[in-house]
Amino acid sequence: MESRRIGSLTVSVVGVGCNNFGARIDEARTREVIDAALEAGINFFDTADVYGGGKSEELLGRIIGSRRPRVVIATKFGLEMAGQGRGARPEYVKHAIDASLERLGTDYVDLYQQHTPDPDVPIAETLGALDDLVRAGKVREIGCSNFSVAQLREARDASDAREGSARFVSVQNEYSLLEREPEEGVLAECEQQGLAFLPYFPLKSGLLTGKYRKGQPIPEDTRVARYERYRKLLTEENLDKVEALIGYASSRRHTLLELAFSWLLAHRVVASVIAGASSAEQIRKNASAADWPLSAADLDEVDELLRATV
Repeated sequence: MESRRIGSLTVSVVGVGCNNFGARIDEARTREVIDAALEAGINFFDTADVYGGGKSEELLGRIIGSRRPRVVIATKFGLEMAGQGRGARPEYVKHAIDASLERLGTDYVDLYQQHTPDPDVPIAETLGALDDLVRAGKVREIGCSNFSVAQLREARDASDAREGSARFVSVQNEYSLLEREPEEGVLAECEQQGLAFLPYFPLKSGLLTGKYRKGQPIPEDTRVARYERYRKLLTEENLDKVEALIGYASSRRHTLLELAFSWLLAHRVVASVIAGASSAEQIRKNASAADWPLSAADLDEVDELLRATV
């Protein structure tokens, strides 16, 4: 599988979002997903302390086991963690990493990410704490998630003011064929700063897998079937766009899933497409979905198609 860079890290262009581990799927299914990912050439696993209330980190660490040197583990801090706290104050950051390392059963994290901005803590203070973690060998690289252009620039300026200190090498925001907000400035800022971009929800909670079709019943045992907040995504406009995209992909002998992954990877700042999975079969499909090279003309054609369905 092709690989790209996140700072000093080399990651597969398809990654595994580990939010299902210990929540939607148990340990046996989690093991199947992780083993299938490694067999497919995926080396990048993205989790967070809050996923599964800590179970995701625990399962990931336990199942990876002695294979730890083969993988790149990213985790996050900052959201409310039961019994642990929340936020980005230096003392909390240092407490959170130690808790994550214990759950993961490792002595370092490859990419440690601030899960969300903390308006109560100057970013310079958080970056100072993260720099201490890098110097201590507990973290290799640092990143952020859900940051705006202004927040990315503030972080850059704070790092510039501390010569030689660690700085964010990545930003992880929602981005997909159906969620284009990063195009309003964040992607350009990544180009400017040399940041890797990591899109989460690349399949728009399953809409871009092709399993939700206009005029057809919602498949049972899916998040959309179980939760109202996901059913709200099944708007007429979104379903019209899905049908148009399926038509485009199939006319070129590809699937919607392949279009969703390959479209993201056609943007050069995207380092890896992080997609969750609840089965080995899903992992294998995700791993093979990134092999369709799309040209600038292809991207323009897809954009025109989407504009025509609004």
